[in-house]
Amino acid sequence: MDTRAILAGLTFALIWSSAFTSARIIVTNAPPLSISALRFLIAGLVAVALARAFGQTWRLTPQQWRLTILFGICQNALYLGLNFVAMQTIEASLAAIIASSLPLLVALFGWLISGETVRPLGLAGLMAGIAGVVLIMGTRVTAGVDPAGIALCSVAALALTFATLAVRGASSGGNLFMVVGLQMLIGSAALALPALALETWVVAWKPSVIAAFVYTVVMPGLVATLIWFWLVQRIGATRAATFHFLNPVFGVAIAWALLGERIGPLDVVGVLVITLGILAVQLSKTKPA
Repeated sequence: MDTRAILAGLTFALIWSSAFTSARIIVTNAPPLSISALRFLIAGLVAVALARAFGQTWRLTPQQWRLTILFGICQNALYLGLNFVAMQTIEASLAAIIASSLPLLVALFGWLISGETVRPLGLAGLMAGIAGVVLIMGTRVTAGVDPAGIALCSVAALALTFATLAVRGASSGGNLFMVVGLQMLIGSAALALPALALETWVVAWKPSVIAAFVYTVVMPGLVATLIWFWLVQRIGATRAATFHFLNPVFGVAIAWALLGERIGPLDVVGVLVITLGILAVQLSKTKPA
């Protein structure tokens, strides 16, 4: 893995992890479903416009359309939408930790449902990672954290796990950035109906909220996606996914630094266990040289 790929992977992990802190700022000042729908609408339109400028077309293959719709609903509407709702009552660091279990859940369900081979190192990583998540959630629930918020984040992680297992091949026909933009527009449309039915559009447009909203649209929404596709193309999906092991550490550290969220000793232990578990799972997928 060359220096450029390492720097790109670190940048991706940092941006992805920071999204929970910016989302926490937004949802404490705006209705979560409505602001999410607006976010995806803006990001989707920008992505589609850029795709057209680069000569990409929205004439996708039938498989691409099916999986683009699936991923748009599961990732943008369910995963990100539910996380935005949950972060009204739970801290950004906890949401980041639960979301960081995605590589563990993908490996677990790939093993249980698809019969994918899991090496001993991967199995040990799965057990350690799940134990770390349970440890942190247990300490937070004991401290009075909203169980409904934890449940929403957990359902969101399961939805993205399902999409990740099902979406392999969605970009096989090219038009990568067009696919990304259409996913966002589908997510926006899926969130618009419940937002109109359940929420009132009242937003406290303070400077911090405006900055967080713009950052969330541009950086996690567009820049991180571009970095991810470039990284996968350069070093492959398995090696690129290894950088996910940094997400628990970055997510908790950013929430602590910018929002002042408390980090207890058991949180530190749990984050380290999850981090090592994710790293073990990803390393177990790497073929020996």
